[in-house]
Amino acid sequence: MTDLTIRPLAASDRAGWDPLWQGYLTFYKATLPAGTDDVTFARLTGGTEPMGGFVAEREGALIGIVHWVIHRTTWREADICYLQDLFTSPEARGSGAGRALIEAVRQMAQARGCFRVYWQTHESNLQAQALYDKIADKSGFIVYRQPLG
Repeated sequence: MTDLTIRPLAASDRAGWDPLWQGYLTFYKATLPAGTDDVTFARLTGGTEPMGGFVAEREGALIGIVHWVIHRTTWREADICYLQDLFTSPEARGSGAGRALIEAVRQMAQARGCFRVYWQTHESNLQAQALYDKIADKSGFIVYRQPLG
């Protein structure tokens, strides 16, 4: 089997990104307004937003994606990095792709001077939590949301 390659998400990755992004949305039973996928991909690859992504590639095919957002925080002068979306194709799970994508975000955030990378997952996502428990600390915080429209 060909080695795993982790690299930045590029505008030319749209055809490979789409099914992974849709898989992520399906996993979380989410639907987005029309056009959101286009805006999201443009933000991730345009180079003008404080966000981007990485892809995991094996044998010329994308098998995983991760997106990140750098933002300010009241807790430090340095920025913080939110690892927003992580998804690997079902056949790639357990292959190390998820861990490698998280590591790529960690390295990028460290190089940019961020003081922390953080992320969240649904309480039912036990397979992902098995990995996360090995590489990060649970914060103990509970997330609340208040829709605005």
